[in-house]
Amino acid sequence: MPRRSSVFTLNRMDQFRRGWGRVFLRSVLTTGVTGAAAFAMATAQAEEAGDGIYLGGAVRFNYGWLDYGPSGGFDPELVRIDAKGRHGDAFFSLQYRWYDGFDAVHHAYAGWSLDDDSDIRVGVQQVPFGLLPYASQSFWFGSGYYLGIEDDYDLGLVWRRGDARHQWHAGVFAADEYGTGSRPGRYSFDVANTGAHPYRERERINLRYQYTSDAAGGEMALGVSLFSGRIEDRRSGGHHGHHGASLHGQWRRDAWTVQAQWARYRYDVPGGRVSLSAFLFPFDIAAEADVSSLNVAYAVPRSGWFDGITCYNNLSTTQPVADVGLRPSWQNVTGCSFAKDRMFTYVDWIAGRNMWFVGGPGVGIEAPGSDRWRSRLNINVGFYF
Repeated sequence: MPRRSSVFTLNRMDQFRRGWGRVFLRSVLTTGVTGAAAFAMATAQAEEAGDGIYLGGAVRFNYGWLDYGPSGGFDPELVRIDAKGRHGDAFFSLQYRWYDGFDAVHHAYAGWSLDDDSDIRVGVQQVPFGLLPYASQSFWFGSGYYLGIEDDYDLGLVWRRGDARHQWHAGVFAADEYGTGSRPGRYSFDVANTGAHPYRERERINLRYQYTSDAAGGEMALGVSLFSGRIEDRRSGGHHGHHGASLHGQWRRDAWTVQAQWARYRYDVPGGRVSLSAFLFPFDIAAEADVSSLNVAYAVPRSGWFDGITCYNNLSTTQPVADVGLRPSWQNVTGCSFAKDRMFTYVDWIAGRNMWFVGGPGVGIEAPGSDRWRSRLNINVGFYF
């Protein structure tokens, strides 16, 4: 299923939806649409041949109505190109993206299949932590995405093994995808090097295990994830610990999916805050917090014009462990996704309390006036080739 992965149209980012960035994105969109048929044909021919290189891409458009600021029009949001390939046991996958104002790698890795159930991958890839591939169903992800613990992509080596019952991940990561905290134009939310918090991500070890069994007339997957590493103080050259753990579960029965996850992360830094950045904007988060998610989704039986419709409610919260200058953040997304041929659309109503996307200073950070609920209606239409 095509998956959303841009928050570039959030309130703080809307000011960048004009100027040279928009002109550039429109030109790339034109090129992408012109080449879409060729991409689709090349992919179809390669898939028929088995081993080979497969090409693809996507263009997306976004509309947002805000109850806390000026609304935007239906504007270009993303252009991306994809390539993947396989020859025997060797394989690779990469994806590059253009947004309004910056471009960034999404992932780029090569791997080797050890047997039918396991492989090893090296490069910029998804960090194995919590529910995979996402602890959410909406275009907006859950709170963990904005904290760098959901759909995060970093540079490292990962061993994976999985069958019908057991799923294992073990990874060693050297740094974020660019190896620096000074680049805010990126897809994943990573530790940022700012004047107040001059840090960047360094080495980290991730371990994840999940067990799947039959339960309550459906399929139940229960898992645990751990990571431990450090971040570097760019001024002093010293290091601080960075740790996290998660318990996660998913139950599926017929058209229903229920997800639940608890996670705790901790940065051992003075002052109780660190900065993260992505999509050109750095912001502060609580240095230690519990992050909980509860999601319910229902896949509507196919009927009518659409190939598939899934409706969902995704609730998540960030609860800081300390209470000095910090305050819980909440996020709830209610919406549906609609699939038709190569088109995939999200219609979401996203509401937040003390959340970064509604003009707050960050996630889990106290600020005057940020404790009221604010919301927006968002429509994202994508064409995937």
